[in-house]
Amino acid sequence: SMELGTGCALLLAAVLLAAVLGRPRGGSGRLPPGPRPLPFLGNLLQLCPMRSLQALEKLRATYGPVFTVYFGRKPVVVLCGHAVVREALVEHAEAFGGRGQMPSLDRVFESHGVVFANGERWRQLRRFSLTVLRDFGMGKRSIEERIQEEAQFLLQELQQKPFDPTYLLSQAVSNVICSIVFGNRFDYKDTEFREMMQVMNESFRELSSTSLRWCMGFHDMSDGLFALLPGPHRRIERLLGRMRRFIARHVEQHRATLDPAAPRDFIDCFLLQMDKEKDKAGSEFNEKNLELTTLNLFFAGTETVSSTLRYGFLLLMKHPEVQEKLQEEIGRVIGSERAPAVEDRARMPYTDAVIHEVQRVSDLLPMDVPHMVTRDTLFRGYLLPKGTEVYPLLSTVLHDPTMFARPDAFDPGNFLGADGSFRKNEAFVPFSSGKRICLGEALARMELFLFLTTVLQHFHLQPLVPPAQLNTAPRESGFGTVPPLYELRVLPR
Repeated sequence: SMELGTGCALLLAAVLLAAVLGRPRGGSGRLPPGPRPLPFLGNLLQLCPMRSLQALEKLRATYGPVFTVYFGRKPVVVLCGHAVVREALVEHAEAFGGRGQMPSLDRVFESHGVVFANGERWRQLRRFSLTVLRDFGMGKRSIEERIQEEAQFLLQELQQKPFDPTYLLSQAVSNVICSIVFGNRFDYKDTEFREMMQVMNESFRELSSTSLRWCMGFHDMSDGLFALLPGPHRRIERLLGRMRRFIARHVEQHRATLDPAAPRDFIDCFLLQMDKEKDKAGSEFNEKNLELTTLNLFFAGTETVSSTLRYGFLLLMKHPEVQEKLQEEIGRVIGSERAPAVEDRARMPYTDAVIHEVQRVSDLLPMDVPHMVTRDTLFRGYLLPKGTEVYPLLSTVLHDPTMFARPDAFDPGNFLGADGSFRKNEAFVPFSSGKRICLGEALARMELFLFLTTVLQHFHLQPLVPPAQLNTAPRESGFGTVPPLYELRVLPR
């Protein structure tokens, strides 16, 4: 197409300009070894023809579990395997607790919002967000009750005729975070809500497309010129812009109806904190952090759990014997008369193991969100200058053969003892670990358990093809892992 041709020409111009301006930026440290970077391009050619993750794992075979690659002129230190990632994120938690940049998102977030903030801004927003989530969890209607209620709404929507579960699961999961953030759930037929689910789904797909790694390198090389070119980064900006406008409208409605004596949700609490700090110079409680932290919670609280559930349904259909054992345990512990509750989990080791295994295999954020060292850091004999970006490859931890008996299979036995009891595993890091561990972990674990057990208590998941023919390979695998598209039908039990 013409736009593509223009894009390629502009891209070439950007590369040439970068070639004139470019010099690798390595700082003065002793970085780990890695492939020799080309002038101006860094290691982009090595990373791009293949999928980024597989390309990085191939480099690990040559350079070991800690190595350096260059995205354009920017060095990135890559960490592989349980031992190395744990040593960095947990044992050196403070030093590795910074947030690195994602150029495709930086123009939207500009280091605001809890996920992409650093330093004092990050500390305040994280503490505040955790407090509000906890308080709403203990309020008049606990978070557990909100999830149980939503799971019942989901049951009513499930159909015996074939359907694609993508948007239904997104809406059910999103409604839980919506009730905490916006104060209300949305009807599944609400057109604006459905549209937001599509925007979110598309954003995650764009973010996960491998072409983005190119963009990250070129963006860095051409120092901002690249941001003007067409490409996935511009689409992501447009999509996130639509979500931010959706949130801004809700903030305005909240402002008009706010009762300081009775905050209804996260937005109300944030508005009250803004008011409390209105005379404080440099307060982090401002409009921008409100909109972007809400966007972080809304996006992260929807796409992660719904993608994991989508993978879970698919894996249970692929392995009918697992679905059967799961339903047997649900029947034995919960029965069919009452709704599942969080406290049931402790008596359901097999279900717990299945959920852990679904999270491990679905490998949602294989490269984590980029980290950054907050000070000059000595690590395994190397010196990482302050500001060096770090990619802990969570995928290499979740598939570490020294930590899991069958790392490349879907097998709940990876989390079970010989006696059938649930067995914890330090390499279970789908939420990352250390200072930047996902702040919604407790909420996500609750949702995965309650949605899965509620659906399987009432329905049998049936594929439209024989289980052996089901394709479980991801649709995209880059920054995130996007489950393949599929249809199923549910049969009442």
